[in-house]
Amino acid sequence: MDRAAIRRLLLEVRAGETDVEAALTRLRRLPYDDLGFAKIDHHRALRSGAPEAVFCPGKTPEQVVAIVRHLGEHHTNVLATRADGPVAQAVAEAGLSHVYHERARLLVVRPEPGDGVGLVVVAAAGTADLPVAEEAALVSEALGNRVERVYDCGVAGLHRLLDHLELLAEANVIVAVAGMEGALPSVIGGLVDRPVVAVPTSVGYGASFGGIAALLAMLNSCAPGVSVVNIDNGYGAAVQASQINHLVAKVR
Repeated sequence: MDRAAIRRLLLEVRAGETDVEAALTRLRRLPYDDLGFAKIDHHRALRSGAPEAVFCPGKTPEQVVAIVRHLGEHHTNVLATRADGPVAQAVAEAGLSHVYHERARLLVVRPEPGDGVGLVVVAAAGTADLPVAEEAALVSEALGNRVERVYDCGVAGLHRLLDHLELLAEANVIVAVAGMEGALPSVIGGLVDRPVVAVPTSVGYGASFGGIAALLAMLNSCAPGVSVVNIDNGYGAAVQASQINHLVAKVR
C-alpha cells in the first residue's frame, strides 16, 4: 500500500465508507503480505518510488500470478521481468489486465500509460542488443519517464550515432546498451554532458565471454560520468535512469 492508497483509506474511514476495524485489517498487511513462498513488499514504492518488481526465473507461473495479483491490488504498472511464454499465458488465464512484451520478456500488469516526465534516451549498439534495450526502455516508460529510442548506432558506423547528437544532448540521462567490445557508452560519454548508464550485453563471439569483455570495457571507460550495471540488466539500468530523470524533473 503506497502513500496514495493510505490517504484514500483514511478518507474512506472519515466518510464512513469503511469502518475502523476493516481499515485496521488492511493496515495489518503492512509492511508486507506473507504468501508463504514470498513476502510481498507493499512499502517499496514509499521507500524507492516504484513498487516491487517480480524476477520470474526460478518461480513457477502460479507463484508469479499470485505475486503480481497482490501487487496489482495496490499498484499500476506492476513489472514482471524475464517472463517467458508459460508465465505470460498463466497471467492471461488468471484474467489479470496486462501487456506482454515478448522481445523484452517483460510483463506489465495493470498497465497505465502516461505522458512521462523529462527525457531518457535508450541507445543500443546493434539489433542483437534490442531485447535488453527494450527492457530498459519499457521499464523506464512504466516508471513514468518520457523515452526516446536510438537503435543500431554502434561504433562500427559512428555516423549513425552522430545523426542523433541533438537528441542525446537534450536527455536528462542516457542508457547505452552494447555487447561485443562495449565501446558505445564511452563514445556517448565523450560527446555530451549527460550521465550515461552503461549496460553490457552477452552479445558477441567467444572472446566476449558472455558479456564480460563489454562489462570490463565499460568499467574501464575513460569517459567521466559513465556508470555500469550488470550484464543484460536492462531493468536495473532503467531504474537508475528513472531516479536521475525524476530528480532533474523535480529541480526544474
